Amino acid sequence: MLAADFTRLAEEIDMVNRSEADWFHLDVMDGRFVPNITFGMFIIEAMSKLAKKPFDVHLMILEPEKYIESFRKAGADVITVHYEACPHLHRTVHQIKESGAKAGVALNPHTPVSFLEDLIEDIDLVCLMSVNPGFGGQKFIYQTVPKIKKLKELITTRNANTLIEIDGGVGLQNAENLLQAGADVLVAGSSIFGANDPVATIQTMKAFKSGFDF
Repeated sequence: MLAADFTRLAEEIDMVNRSEADWFHLDVMDGRFVPNITFGMFIIEAMSKLAKKPFDVHLMILEPEKYIESFRKAGADVITVHYEACPHLHRTVHQIKESGAKAGVALNPHTPVSFLEDLIEDIDLVCLMSVNPGFGGQKFIYQTVPKIKKLKELITTRNANTLIEIDGGVGLQNAENLLQAGADVLVAGSSIFGANDPVATIQTMKAFKSGFDF
């Protein structure tokens, strides 16, 4: 939703409601962990009154543990925190689960997936950043593709049920390749909201997944 037109937010939410998209992806930025500021729990709570699909809330903030319960109360169904922002990640993951939300962990482009070896069974979703976090519309980092394969191998080896989410630079040009590599969830912002027909673009992107067995 970071790429949505916030002067027409109700219409943008309605478009996603009508589309084949599964979730709303909401980027929360604090201007400290990343060089940008977006919105917080009050906007999410307002959006939840219009949205008819789950909220995937991506916390690109320092000290996210202070706000888990507040974001859950605002309407978050999935809460993702950054590995790089959590010195006590195991504790934070279980704090998210105890709130009733699914627990996600995001990795910046430079962070190896091997850093999650001791926690992968506890994580519901791993968000691989395929751009440097902070701004929409960036160019996809193609080193993400072998990273997806390494993460998929780790999940399979541990017999975990963790979903792989890709966030940044995702569009029709690479969606099929990402799904083939092992991704389960694709976060698309600019490529959707900047399209002439966002609903049709979402439908096309969803059709790629029907060709694979997950």
